[in-house]
Amino acid sequence: MSYPRSFSHIGLSVPNLEQAVEFYEEVMGWYVVMKPSRVEEEVDTPIGIMCQDVFGEGYEDFKIAHMVTSDGIGVELFEFKQNDKIRPVFDHVPTGLFHFCVQDPDIEGLVNKIVEKGGKQRMPIREYYPGEKPYRMCYVEDPFGIVFEVYSHSYEVTYSSGAY
Repeated sequence: MSYPRSFSHIGLSVPNLEQAVEFYEEVMGWYVVMKPSRVEEEVDTPIGIMCQDVFGEGYEDFKIAHMVTSDGIGVELFEFKQNDKIRPVFDHVPTGLFHFCVQDPDIEGLVNKIVEKGGKQRMPIREYYPGEKPYRMCYVEDPFGIVFEVYSHSYEVTYSSGAY
């Protein structure tokens, strides 16, 4: 039997690193643990070799920043020269990641802040168990078109029975 592993971090590709850091810092309150910096393609250091393993030859360079959520989850933001600046098309059907989720008991406040700072509300805030439990959710986008979800309560409490 496997034990549950913890979540470490997620990496997001954005068209403008500084704007993304500002958005996530101001809206989500995530704090910067590594300011935006440039990584140049090379194979003389462990980080250079690792980047070539991941991105292949020819990426030239990219910008990166590291942020952290209130519960210690890392968020790596990447800006690649080759980024086409085209907003991603939301498609939930293909295999792969199609959203992440954040939690805030003031779901209306967070959704409003996302919209005020250039994001988008994709749906009304909905109740999971209307009249029964106070759990709510909403899909949103950041200013770059990255889709994510907002929960009012923790994942574990939302889906377990007997918590409320």
